[in-house]
Amino acid sequence: MVQSIKYDIVTDLTARLSGAKAIVLVDYKGINIEQVNQLRNRFRESQVDYFVQKNTLIKIALNGLGITELDPYLNGPTAVAVCKMDEVSPARELTKFLKEVMENKNYPSFKVGYIAGHIFDAVELTALAKLPSREELLAKVLSCMNAPLSNFVSINQGIIRKFVYALDAIVKKQAEAS
Repeated sequence: MVQSIKYDIVTDLTARLSGAKAIVLVDYKGINIEQVNQLRNRFRESQVDYFVQKNTLIKIALNGLGITELDPYLNGPTAVAVCKMDEVSPARELTKFLKEVMENKNYPSFKVGYIAGHIFDAVELTALAKLPSREELLAKVLSCMNAPLSNFVSINQGIIRKFVYALDAIVKKQAEAS
């Protein structure tokens, strides 16, 4: 009976972890239940799955997916933040939570992140969280691509405007002469 329950939990964990673009392990020590609920709500709004489960069961599920790099970090109190949509969302939301709610305390803290097949330590995850969002980066790229064309159009408008002013001056001069 116990084995079947554990099997069901591992199956559920495997489903939650499969296809993840980012898996971030969080040390949640020192945080109270009200703060945990605030963090869960923030993660939920960002489409990040946040849960706490036994380390051995998480390890079994990750190993079933072929991810063994996180095994050394699965000790002590560990929560898991998983995002299937965006690689940076878990790190960004936890960093915002630490700044806004926890007032820059050292907990909860990053243990490690697994993003695109690479391990990111706490320092790298914090740096990753400070990067602009995908939409902001795309907007910057588009504005850089659009700038030369925009400048070309404004230069041409200036030439046309000066030509119209010259024609207008000629017409006024001829009207005064007649």
